[in-house]
Amino acid sequence: MLIKIAKPSDLHESEVTPESIYLSRRRFMGGLAGLGAGLALAGNATAQEQPSDYADVPEGDAPEWFKAKRDAAEWQAIVPSDPSQDKMAPFADASGYNNFFEFGTGKSDPARKAGSLVTQPWSVVIDGEVNNAGRFALEDIAKPSQFEERIYRLRCVEAWSMVIPWLGISLADVIQRAEPTSKAKYVRFETLVDPEQMPGQRSSFGLIDWPYVEGLRLDEAMHPLSFLAMGMYGRELPNQNGAPLRLVVPWKYGFKSIKSIVRISLVEEEPLNSWQQIAANEYGFYANVNPEVDHPRWSQATERRLPNSLFNTNIIDTRMFNGYGDEVASLYADMDLRTHY
Repeated sequence: MLIKIAKPSDLHESEVTPESIYLSRRRFMGGLAGLGAGLALAGNATAQEQPSDYADVPEGDAPEWFKAKRDAAEWQAIVPSDPSQDKMAPFADASGYNNFFEFGTGKSDPARKAGSLVTQPWSVVIDGEVNNAGRFALEDIAKPSQFEERIYRLRCVEAWSMVIPWLGISLADVIQRAEPTSKAKYVRFETLVDPEQMPGQRSSFGLIDWPYVEGLRLDEAMHPLSFLAMGMYGRELPNQNGAPLRLVVPWKYGFKSIKSIVRISLVEEEPLNSWQQIAANEYGFYANVNPEVDHPRWSQATERRLPNSLFNTNIIDTRMFNGYGDEVASLYADMDLRTHY
């Protein structure tokens, strides 16, 4: 991997919001941006022309703040070291083949059923062991940070994979602006619960105890590769891909990349993630991509790279940490990865 809308008012926010929350929001909005800028990124830190590869991708219905951030984005900030090997999946594949159990268990269910999800406006609660807790509008989370395009490999625990160009911001930026206390050791993420909009949450046969929960160790969350995606293929996220805010942690199996996030909590104890709660012998907390540790029911040594076909199965070898080992292996230097799977 090459690391290369409300009516105007005369009132001020401080006059209608409790002072402690108002000041917390001001501190959060004034935080540092671009924590990952210390990496040897591809290209310059200034905005580049949007790639022409996305000319045929449907525009969607992005809010104005997203369009402004996109227009100033750093395109291809992180790209595959070998684009011929890691070719981007067509938008139709990336948006049409998904796991998003809030909308059903079939791979096509999210694309067919997620149109009911209302993503504007959207807010996220940031709380727990932080100095700047509060509920923040998504645009307020995004505005202080540099929008970047990062082309990452996505490896599902089910042994299929894609290469997807995400648009968004560094997760570390958001955490740093929240000012974690010394007690913060983990980051817990939570998905929206709304059975009226998410039919999968109404199913009496579902295994998940909603909300869907995921977690990272704090040093994992602060790693420069950890990313909060708000777009893909040069546009806002489609609903079925986790709109309007999802996590992307490219060295971990895809179920760690929680979708439609409404809460980010800094906590002292390791969170119990949803799949770990369902089957701890199959899905661990760390979920690092590891071809040497099989799932109890299938091998993880290879993966089916999408798109594929009956005549081209496109089976490739799985790489340790999904090929990001040079960047992240040091996080687990003293750990038995067979035990901490």
